[in-house]
Amino acid sequence: MRAIVTDGFGGPEVLQLAEVPDPVAGPGEVVIAVLASGVNRADLLQRQGHYPPPDGASDIIGLEVAGHIHSIGSGVEGWQVGEPCVALLAGGGYAELVAVPAGQVVRPPEGVDLVTAAGVIEVAATVASNLTRVSLAPGETFLVHGGTGGIGTFAIQYAAALGARVFATAGTADKLALCRDLGAEAAFDYHDDWLGALLGATAARGADVILDVMGAAYLDSNIDALADDGRLVVIGLQGGRKGTLDLSKLLAKRGLVTATSLRGRPLEQKAAICVEVQRTVWPMFSAGRIKPAWETRFPAGSVRAAHEHLASGDAVGKLVLTWS
Repeated sequence: MRAIVTDGFGGPEVLQLAEVPDPVAGPGEVVIAVLASGVNRADLLQRQGHYPPPDGASDIIGLEVAGHIHSIGSGVEGWQVGEPCVALLAGGGYAELVAVPAGQVVRPPEGVDLVTAAGVIEVAATVASNLTRVSLAPGETFLVHGGTGGIGTFAIQYAAALGARVFATAGTADKLALCRDLGAEAAFDYHDDWLGALLGATAARGADVILDVMGAAYLDSNIDALADDGRLVVIGLQGGRKGTLDLSKLLAKRGLVTATSLRGRPLEQKAAICVEVQRTVWPMFSAGRIKPAWETRFPAGSVRAAHEHLASGDAVGKLVLTWS
């Protein structure tokens, strides 16, 4: 099969299309013939050597795919060869074939194009599992940083569908307008005083839940932005790994800071998340309460251009690689 492999760690130039052995479905696994592969920020980190795959996972980059069941391993029930599917992966997605534990494979949401669906499962699983973890409730105030990225475009719509009051940050006038179009009550330019704008919009109360992809760079401001009994969920480290936390401010607010990564969770946890996404999130797509993010498609052979586009900051929504 064809796959995107890396020649060491570094920039997009280390990515290359090559022939590699076909995977075989082991017990409890299926092999998927990949139609499209989602491209995520974590892929850029893995390419640079900062986000290695978990033990036992493929070294090939790629955390989500859409396609059709190609073959079925022993002990797997409920699937037939040729059925359309999407899958959450620990690795291996940038390839024409990928072996996946069957618990991480679900049918695509109704009414969503299968190529588009390649960019849905990872953001849906990440956002839904984390907002369940911190119990975002109807009527609470929710803030997401990076509102026009893959995570942000989904999180705005999902939190609004849960009945939250939604705010977002973004970097240009067009992106701020997109956040509002997706369901944010207001969106704030992160180049300006987004913290002051949030506090002004919430009568100085702040946000009950903050979903953050920046990490260290925003840690202190995020604590200031929390409401009393607020919860900060860190899911990305685009702004660095190490920051200073003023525990006195956290104590005064009775605040919670939590950080999670989906990729390294045990198989049974990821399977449970996939089941819950199919049960609770997919109907929101079918009903039109959530719409797939804007997407940009690249042929698999143009993977370097895809990584450059995502790193540029100009990307809106999701990027996907297509395999013919």
